[in-house]
Amino acid sequence: MPSIDIIRESNIVRTPRVKQIESIFDIPLSEKTGESWSVNLPIEEKKWNVGLIVGPSGCGKTTLINEMFGQSIVNDFEWPDKKSILDGFPKNMGIKDISSFLSSVGFSSPPSWVRPYSVLSNGEKFRVHIARVLAEAEGLCVVDEFSSVVDRTVAKIGSSAISKTVRRFKKQFIAVTCHEDVEEWLQPDWVYRVHDKAFEWRFLQQRPKINLEIAKVHRSAWRMFSRYHYLDAKIHNAAQCFVAFWDGMPVGFMSYLHFMNNRLKRTKKGHRAVVLPDYQGVGIGNTLIEYIASCLIALDFDFIGRTATPGIIYYRARSKKWKMIRKPEISVDRGGRGKKSSVRHRGRIVATFRYVGPKAKLKTAEKLLL
Repeated sequence: MPSIDIIRESNIVRTPRVKQIESIFDIPLSEKTGESWSVNLPIEEKKWNVGLIVGPSGCGKTTLINEMFGQSIVNDFEWPDKKSILDGFPKNMGIKDISSFLSSVGFSSPPSWVRPYSVLSNGEKFRVHIARVLAEAEGLCVVDEFSSVVDRTVAKIGSSAISKTVRRFKKQFIAVTCHEDVEEWLQPDWVYRVHDKAFEWRFLQQRPKINLEIAKVHRSAWRMFSRYHYLDAKIHNAAQCFVAFWDGMPVGFMSYLHFMNNRLKRTKKGHRAVVLPDYQGVGIGNTLIEYIASCLIALDFDFIGRTATPGIIYYRARSKKWKMIRKPEISVDRGGRGKKSSVRHRGRIVATFRYVGPKAKLKTAEKLLL
Protein backbone atom coordinates (compact mmCIF):
# COMPACT_ATOMS: atom_id res chain seq x y z
CA MET A 1 0.00 0.00 0.00
CA PRO A 2 1.63 3.32 -1.08
CA SER A 3 1.90 6.38 1.09
CA ILE A 4 -1.14 8.60 1.24
CA ASP A 5 -1.83 12.11 2.46
CA ILE A 6 -5.23 12.72 4.04
CA ILE A 7 -6.70 16.17 4.63
CA ARG A 8 -10.04 16.81 6.34
CA GLU A 9 -11.45 20.34 6.64
CA SER A 10 -14.77 21.79 7.74
CA ASN A 11 -16.14 25.33 7.92
CA ILE A 12 -16.57 27.01 11.30
CA VAL A 13 -19.93 28.67 11.85
CA ARG A 14 -19.04 31.47 14.24
CA THR A 15 -22.13 31.56 16.43
CA PRO A 16 -22.20 33.62 19.65
CA ARG A 17 -21.19 30.59 21.67
CA VAL A 18 -18.25 29.87 19.36
CA LYS A 19 -17.12 33.50 19.67
CA GLN A 20 -17.31 33.25 23.47
CA ILE A 21 -15.12 30.15 23.52
CA GLU A 22 -12.64 31.79 21.14
CA SER A 23 -12.41 34.70 23.55
CA ILE A 24 -12.17 32.67 26.76
CA PHE A 25 -9.51 30.24 25.51
CA ASP A 26 -7.75 32.62 23.13
CA ILE A 27 -8.47 30.41 20.10
CA PRO A 28 -7.16 32.03 16.88
CA LEU A 29 -9.94 33.31 14.62
CA SER A 30 -10.47 31.05 11.64
CA GLU A 31 -13.06 30.25 9.00
CA LYS A 32 -12.08 26.60 8.81
CA THR A 33 -10.80 23.78 10.98
CA GLY A 34 -9.01 20.69 9.81
CA GLU A 35 -6.41 18.00 10.24
CA SER A 36 -3.99 16.19 7.97
CA TRP A 37 -2.25 12.81 8.06
CA SER A 38 0.61 11.30 6.12
CA VAL A 39 0.27 7.54 6.24
CA ASN A 40 2.59 4.81 4.99
CA LEU A 41 1.40 1.20 5.24
CA PRO A 42 3.83 -1.05 3.32
CA ILE A 43 1.63 -4.11 3.80
CA GLU A 44 2.15 -5.32 0.24
CA GLU A 45 5.79 -6.10 0.95
CA LYS A 46 5.06 -9.39 2.74
CA LYS A 47 2.39 -12.03 3.08
CA TRP A 48 0.22 -11.53 6.15
CA ASN A 49 -3.07 -12.55 7.73
CA VAL A 50 -3.71 -10.28 10.70
CA GLY A 51 -3.12 -6.55 10.98
CA LEU A 52 -3.75 -4.11 13.82
CA ILE A 53 -4.40 -0.37 13.60
CA VAL A 54 -4.38 1.15 17.07
CA GLY A 55 -4.52 4.58 18.62
CA PRO A 56 -6.48 6.70 21.11
CA SER A 57 -9.91 8.08 20.30
CA GLY A 58 -9.82 11.06 17.96
CA CYS A 59 -6.44 10.27 16.39
CA GLY A 60 -7.91 9.52 12.96
CA LYS A 61 -8.28 5.73 12.81
CA THR A 62 -11.72 5.74 11.21
CA THR A 63 -10.76 8.44 8.72
CA LEU A 64 -7.67 6.45 7.76
CA ILE A 65 -9.47 3.18 7.11
CA ASN A 66 -12.30 4.89 5.22
CA GLU A 67 -9.73 6.41 2.90
CA MET A 68 -7.55 3.34 2.46
CA PHE A 69 -9.87 0.35 2.92
CA GLY A 70 -13.34 1.79 2.40
CA GLN A 71 -14.86 -1.14 0.51
CA SER A 72 -13.42 -3.71 2.91
CA ILE A 73 -14.87 -2.24 6.11
CA VAL A 74 -17.50 -4.49 7.64
CA ASN A 75 -20.26 -2.67 9.51
CA ASP A 76 -22.98 -4.19 11.66
CA PHE A 77 -25.09 -6.92 10.09
CA GLU A 78 -28.83 -7.24 10.07
CA TRP A 79 -29.93 -10.21 12.17
CA PRO A 80 -33.34 -11.92 12.22
CA ASP A 81 -35.51 -10.55 15.02
CA LYS A 82 -36.90 -13.86 16.21
CA LYS A 83 -34.93 -16.54 14.39
CA SER A 84 -31.64 -18.00 15.59
CA ILE A 85 -28.23 -16.57 14.79
CA LEU A 86 -27.77 -19.59 12.50
CA ASP A 87 -30.42 -18.12 10.22
CA GLY A 88 -28.46 -14.87 9.96
CA PHE A 89 -25.65 -16.52 7.98
CA PRO A 90 -25.87 -16.77 4.16
CA LYS A 91 -28.57 -19.14 2.93
CA ASN A 92 -26.12 -21.03 0.73
CA MET A 93 -23.84 -21.83 3.67
CA GLY A 94 -24.14 -25.32 5.17
CA ILE A 95 -24.71 -25.85 8.87
CA LYS A 96 -21.32 -27.59 9.24
CA ASP A 97 -19.55 -24.51 7.88
CA ILE A 98 -21.55 -22.17 10.12
CA SER A 99 -20.85 -24.25 13.23
CA SER A 100 -17.18 -24.45 12.25
CA PHE A 101 -16.84 -20.66 12.09
CA LEU A 102 -18.75 -20.17 15.36
CA SER A 103 -16.63 -22.76 17.18
CA SER A 104 -13.35 -21.53 15.74
CA VAL A 105 -13.82 -17.99 17.10
CA GLY A 106 -14.44 -19.45 20.55
CA PHE A 107 -18.25 -19.54 20.57
CA SER A 108 -18.72 -23.27 21.09
CA SER A 109 -22.08 -23.36 22.84
CA PRO A 110 -24.73 -24.95 20.57
CA PRO A 111 -27.56 -24.11 23.03
CA SER A 112 -26.75 -20.44 22.40
CA TRP A 113 -26.60 -20.87 18.63
CA VAL A 114 -30.36 -21.41 18.44
CA ARG A 115 -31.11 -18.11 20.20
CA PRO A 116 -31.76 -14.77 18.48
CA TYR A 117 -28.84 -12.37 18.24
CA SER A 118 -30.68 -9.78 20.35
CA VAL A 119 -30.66 -11.94 23.50
CA LEU A 120 -26.95 -12.77 23.45
CA SER A 121 -24.47 -11.14 25.81
CA ASN A 122 -22.05 -8.52 24.49
CA GLY A 123 -19.24 -11.09 24.55
CA GLU A 124 -21.32 -13.57 22.56
CA LYS A 125 -22.38 -10.88 20.07
CA PHE A 126 -18.74 -9.91 19.60
CA ARG A 127 -17.75 -13.44 18.61
CA VAL A 128 -20.83 -14.10 16.48
CA HIS A 129 -20.22 -10.87 14.57
CA ILE A 130 -16.61 -11.82 13.83
CA ALA A 131 -17.65 -15.35 12.84
CA ARG A 132 -20.04 -13.91 10.26
CA VAL A 133 -17.44 -11.40 9.08
CA LEU A 134 -14.99 -14.21 8.35
CA ALA A 135 -17.67 -16.50 6.93
CA GLU A 136 -18.86 -13.94 4.37
CA ALA A 137 -15.55 -12.24 3.53
CA GLU A 138 -14.04 -13.12 0.17
CA GLY A 139 -11.03 -10.84 0.54
CA LEU A 140 -9.72 -8.36 3.08
CA CYS A 141 -12.07 -7.50 5.95
CA VAL A 142 -11.60 -4.52 8.26
CA VAL A 143 -13.44 -4.22 11.59
CA ASP A 144 -13.60 -0.80 13.25
CA GLU A 145 -14.11 -0.43 17.01
CA PHE A 146 -12.77 -3.96 17.46
CA SER A 147 -13.57 -5.27 20.98
CA SER A 148 -14.75 -1.84 22.14
CA VAL A 149 -18.03 -3.02 23.70
CA VAL A 150 -16.77 -6.04 25.63
CA ASP A 151 -14.99 -6.66 28.90
CA ARG A 152 -11.23 -6.54 28.49
CA THR A 153 -10.78 -10.17 29.54
CA VAL A 154 -13.35 -11.20 26.94
CA ALA A 155 -11.56 -9.01 24.38
CA LYS A 156 -8.22 -10.72 25.03
CA ILE A 157 -9.56 -14.27 24.94
CA GLY A 158 -11.64 -13.49 21.86
CA SER A 159 -8.69 -11.91 20.08
CA SER A 160 -6.62 -15.05 20.50
CA ALA A 161 -9.37 -17.28 19.13
CA ILE A 162 -10.08 -14.91 16.23
CA SER A 163 -6.41 -14.74 15.27
CA LYS A 164 -6.20 -18.54 15.04
CA THR A 165 -9.36 -18.63 12.93
CA VAL A 166 -8.12 -16.01 10.47
CA ARG A 167 -4.91 -17.96 9.94
CA ARG A 168 -6.70 -21.31 9.76
CA PHE A 169 -8.96 -20.12 6.95
CA LYS A 170 -6.16 -18.09 5.32
CA LYS A 171 -8.09 -14.81 5.49
CA GLN A 172 -6.83 -11.22 5.76
CA PHE A 173 -8.21 -9.32 8.72
CA ILE A 174 -7.48 -5.86 10.13
CA ALA A 175 -8.64 -4.96 13.64
CA VAL A 176 -9.02 -1.24 14.36
CA THR A 177 -9.16 -0.29 18.02
CA CYS A 178 -8.15 2.13 20.74
CA HIS A 179 -7.24 -0.77 23.06
CA GLU A 180 -3.58 -1.74 22.93
CA ASP A 181 -4.13 -4.63 25.34
CA VAL A 182 -5.36 -6.90 22.51
CA GLU A 183 -2.02 -6.84 20.65
CA GLU A 184 -0.27 -9.65 22.51
CA TRP A 185 -3.41 -11.81 22.28
CA LEU A 186 -4.29 -11.04 18.66
CA GLN A 187 -0.63 -11.51 17.63
CA PRO A 188 -0.91 -9.42 14.44
CA ASP A 189 1.63 -9.71 11.64
CA TRP A 190 1.90 -5.92 11.59
CA VAL A 191 0.84 -2.93 13.69
CA TYR A 192 0.24 0.70 12.72
CA ARG A 193 0.11 3.15 15.64
CA VAL A 194 -1.83 6.08 14.28
CA HIS A 195 -0.90 8.59 16.99
CA ASP A 196 2.83 7.91 16.42
CA LYS A 197 2.58 7.37 12.65
CA ALA A 198 4.62 4.24 13.31
CA PHE A 199 4.37 1.02 11.29
CA GLU A 200 6.13 -2.20 12.22
CA TRP A 201 6.18 -5.80 11.09
CA ARG A 202 5.95 -8.30 13.93
CA PHE A 203 7.12 -11.86 14.44
CA LEU A 204 4.47 -14.30 15.55
CA GLN A 205 4.85 -14.99 19.26
CA GLN A 206 3.07 -17.03 21.90
CA ARG A 207 0.10 -15.36 23.48
CA PRO A 208 0.35 -14.70 27.26
CA LYS A 209 0.04 -17.78 29.43
CA ILE A 210 -3.22 -18.53 31.18
CA ASN A 211 -2.52 -19.85 34.66
CA LEU A 212 -5.39 -22.00 35.91
CA GLU A 213 -6.15 -23.22 39.41
CA ILE A 214 -8.09 -26.50 39.44
CA ALA A 215 -10.11 -27.64 42.44
CA LYS A 216 -12.43 -30.51 43.26
CA VAL A 217 -15.95 -29.21 43.90
CA HIS A 218 -19.43 -30.37 44.83
CA ARG A 219 -21.61 -31.30 41.86
CA SER A 220 -23.87 -28.31 42.63
CA ALA A 221 -21.22 -26.20 40.86
CA TRP A 222 -22.61 -27.67 37.65
CA ARG A 223 -25.53 -25.20 37.81
CA MET A 224 -23.22 -22.39 36.70
CA PHE A 225 -22.22 -24.29 33.55
CA SER A 226 -25.17 -26.53 32.67
CA ARG A 227 -26.96 -24.16 30.29
CA TYR A 228 -23.93 -24.18 27.96
CA HIS A 229 -23.63 -27.96 27.60
CA TYR A 230 -24.47 -29.29 24.16
CA LEU A 231 -26.40 -32.37 25.37
CA ASP A 232 -28.45 -31.68 28.48
CA ALA A 233 -28.38 -30.00 31.87
CA LYS A 234 -28.35 -33.18 33.97
CA ILE A 235 -25.41 -34.50 35.92
CA HIS A 236 -24.99 -37.94 37.50
CA ASN A 237 -25.16 -38.14 41.29
CA ALA A 238 -21.89 -40.12 41.31
CA ALA A 239 -19.99 -37.60 39.20
CA GLN A 240 -16.63 -36.39 40.49
CA CYS A 241 -16.52 -32.69 39.64
CA PHE A 242 -13.77 -30.12 39.11
CA VAL A 243 -13.67 -26.42 38.27
CA ALA A 244 -10.87 -24.41 36.68
CA PHE A 245 -10.36 -20.89 38.03
CA TRP A 246 -8.56 -18.05 36.25
CA ASP A 247 -7.70 -15.04 38.43
CA GLY A 248 -10.22 -16.33 40.94
CA MET A 249 -13.05 -16.60 38.41
CA PRO A 250 -14.62 -19.99 37.59
CA VAL A 251 -14.18 -20.52 33.85
CA GLY A 252 -14.40 -24.26 33.16
CA PHE A 253 -16.05 -27.40 34.50
CA MET A 254 -15.18 -31.10 34.09
CA SER A 255 -16.52 -34.28 35.67
CA TYR A 256 -15.97 -38.00 35.31
CA LEU A 257 -17.65 -41.26 36.30
CA HIS A 258 -16.40 -44.74 37.14
CA PHE A 259 -16.72 -46.99 34.09
CA MET A 260 -19.11 -49.78 35.11
CA ASN A 261 -17.49 -52.54 33.10
CA ASN A 262 -16.04 -55.79 34.47
CA ARG A 263 -13.22 -55.77 31.92
CA LEU A 264 -12.25 -52.18 32.69
CA LYS A 265 -12.39 -51.99 36.46
CA ARG A 266 -9.68 -49.32 36.68
CA THR A 267 -11.22 -46.98 34.12
CA LYS A 268 -12.86 -43.56 34.48
CA LYS A 269 -14.86 -41.94 31.70
CA GLY A 270 -15.50 -38.30 30.96
CA HIS A 271 -19.00 -37.15 31.89
CA ARG A 272 -19.44 -33.38 31.45
CA ALA A 273 -17.06 -30.69 30.23
CA VAL A 274 -17.95 -27.04 29.64
CA VAL A 275 -16.06 -23.76 29.35
CA LEU A 276 -18.02 -20.54 29.81
CA PRO A 277 -18.56 -18.76 26.46
CA ASP A 278 -16.42 -15.74 27.33
CA TYR A 279 -13.40 -18.01 27.87
CA GLN A 280 -13.72 -20.39 24.94
CA GLY A 281 -11.22 -20.70 22.14
CA VAL A 282 -7.90 -20.74 23.99
CA GLY A 283 -7.69 -24.38 25.08
CA ILE A 284 -8.97 -24.12 28.66
CA GLY A 285 -11.29 -27.11 28.22
CA ASN A 286 -8.59 -29.38 26.82
CA THR A 287 -6.14 -28.29 29.52
CA LEU A 288 -8.63 -29.01 32.30
CA ILE A 289 -9.58 -32.46 30.96
CA GLU A 290 -5.99 -33.49 30.32
CA TYR A 291 -4.87 -32.35 33.75
CA ILE A 292 -7.54 -34.46 35.48
CA ALA A 293 -6.70 -37.39 33.18
CA SER A 294 -2.99 -37.08 34.02
CA CYS A 295 -3.84 -37.25 37.73
CA LEU A 296 -6.01 -40.33 37.20
CA ILE A 297 -3.33 -42.29 35.37
CA ALA A 298 -0.84 -41.33 38.09
CA LEU A 299 -3.15 -43.29 40.40
CA ASP A 300 -3.16 -46.25 37.97
CA PHE A 301 -6.54 -45.54 36.42
CA ASP A 302 -7.31 -45.25 32.72
CA PHE A 303 -9.30 -42.33 31.36
CA ILE A 304 -11.48 -42.45 28.25
CA GLY A 305 -13.59 -39.77 26.69
CA ARG A 306 -16.42 -40.08 24.18
CA THR A 307 -17.32 -36.91 22.34
CA ALA A 308 -19.55 -35.64 19.56
CA THR A 309 -17.94 -32.19 19.41
CA PRO A 310 -16.15 -31.84 16.03
CA GLY A 311 -13.45 -29.54 17.39
CA ILE A 312 -12.52 -31.93 20.18
CA ILE A 313 -12.49 -34.92 17.84
CA TYR A 314 -10.17 -33.02 15.50
CA TYR A 315 -7.87 -31.97 18.35
CA ARG A 316 -7.58 -35.41 19.96
CA ALA A 317 -7.08 -37.18 16.63
CA ARG A 318 -3.97 -35.06 16.07
CA SER A 319 -2.67 -35.00 19.64
CA LYS A 320 -0.03 -37.41 20.95
CA LYS A 321 -1.79 -37.29 24.31
CA TRP A 322 -4.78 -39.23 23.01
CA LYS A 323 -5.29 -42.57 21.30
CA MET A 324 -8.46 -43.14 19.28
CA ILE A 325 -10.05 -46.42 20.39
CA ARG A 326 -13.26 -46.04 18.41
CA LYS A 327 -13.27 -44.16 15.11
CA PRO A 328 -15.84 -41.45 14.37
CA GLU A 329 -19.20 -43.02 13.56
CA ILE A 330 -22.84 -42.04 13.51
CA SER A 331 -24.26 -43.21 16.80
CA VAL A 332 -27.47 -45.23 16.61
CA ASP A 333 -29.88 -46.67 19.14
CA ARG A 334 -28.77 -50.26 19.55
CA GLY A 335 -30.98 -50.97 22.55
CA GLY A 336 -29.85 -53.14 25.42
CA ARG A 337 -27.66 -51.93 28.26
CA GLY A 338 -26.12 -49.16 26.15
CA LYS A 339 -29.46 -47.82 24.98
CA LYS A 340 -29.58 -44.75 27.19
CA SER A 341 -26.14 -43.54 26.16
CA SER A 342 -26.81 -44.22 22.50
CA VAL A 343 -30.09 -42.32 22.53
CA ARG A 344 -28.33 -39.29 23.96
CA HIS A 345 -25.80 -39.27 21.12
CA ARG A 346 -28.07 -40.76 18.46
CA GLY A 347 -27.58 -39.26 15.00
CA ARG A 348 -24.31 -37.53 15.95
CA ILE A 349 -20.83 -38.43 14.81
CA VAL A 350 -19.01 -39.61 17.94
CA ALA A 351 -15.52 -40.90 18.65
CA THR A 352 -13.87 -42.40 21.71
CA PHE A 353 -10.33 -41.73 22.92
CA ARG A 354 -8.04 -42.96 25.68
CA TYR A 355 -5.67 -40.52 27.36
CA VAL A 356 -2.05 -41.65 26.86
CA GLY A 357 -0.27 -38.42 27.79
CA PRO A 358 2.16 -37.76 30.65
CA LYS A 359 1.29 -38.55 34.26
CA ALA A 360 0.91 -35.93 36.95
CA LYS A 361 3.07 -36.17 40.04
CA LEU A 362 1.66 -38.73 42.46
CA LYS A 363 1.38 -36.29 45.38
CA THR A 364 -0.39 -33.75 43.16
CA ALA A 365 -2.86 -36.41 41.98
CA GLU A 366 -3.55 -37.63 45.50
CA LYS A 367 -4.08 -34.09 46.78
CA LEU A 368 -6.58 -33.23 44.03
CA LEU A 369 -8.50 -36.49 43.62
CA LEU A 370 -8.42 -38.25 46.98
